[in-house]
Parts: sequence; structure tokens; C-alpha cells
Amino acid sequence: MNIIAIILIGFVIFIHIYIVWLEMFAWTTRAKKVFRTIPEHLFEPTKVLAANQGLYNGFLAAGLIWSFFIQNEEWSKNVALFFLGCVAVAGIYGAITASRRILYVQTIPAALGILAVLFL
Repeated sequence: MNIIAIILIGFVIFIHIYIVWLEMFAWTTRAKKVFRTIPEHLFEPTKVLAANQGLYNGFLAAGLIWSFFIQNEEWSKNVALFFLGCVAVAGIYGAITASRRILYVQTIPAALGILAVLFL
């Protein structure tokens, strides 16, 4: 993979590891400042749901990290494209159903990563 694709994938990994931390470990503290559209009184009762969601974000990050360790260039790209596609689709769904900001935080970086893997 080219260096631009690696940097963009690394950025998507970083975003998702941060999301994992927020949703699994900082839901009732720091996440309140990040997810401002959620009423404060709902953080404690939704702690388990957020942790489950964080785990899924962790799987996305793990898949992208895995793509860096695959020796075969074609398979490395295919795995990266699969997980970037998952991130992009999840971001689009989140932008439609939860907050338009998700489009900028998740979908656009993933789409740029896809373009870099495919065309650079």
C-alpha cells in the first residue's frame, strides 16, 4: 500500500480507537462532552449499550490494523477496503439516523482511504 493510504487508514484506526475508549471506558465521563445531543441523564442507563457499540468499533479498528500485517499486497488491500467500506457504511447510517457530524468524522476519512487504496 502507498504511504498516503497507510496514513489515512492509520487516521481511521485512531478515530475508532478513540471511539472505543469513549464508548467502553469513558461513557459516563468524557463522552458527555463529546455526545452533546444525548441528555445527560441517559448516559448511566445506556452504559452497557454504549460499551457494546464501542466493541464493534474496536472490531473495525482491529480489521484495519490487521490489513497492515498481511504480507500479500492484494489481500492487504482487499482487507483494508472491506473494513474501510464497513466504516463508511456505518458512518452514512449514523449520519442519517444520529448526527450529520458522523459523516465528517467517519465516512469522509474512510472514503478518502478507499480512494487512496484504489487509485494511488
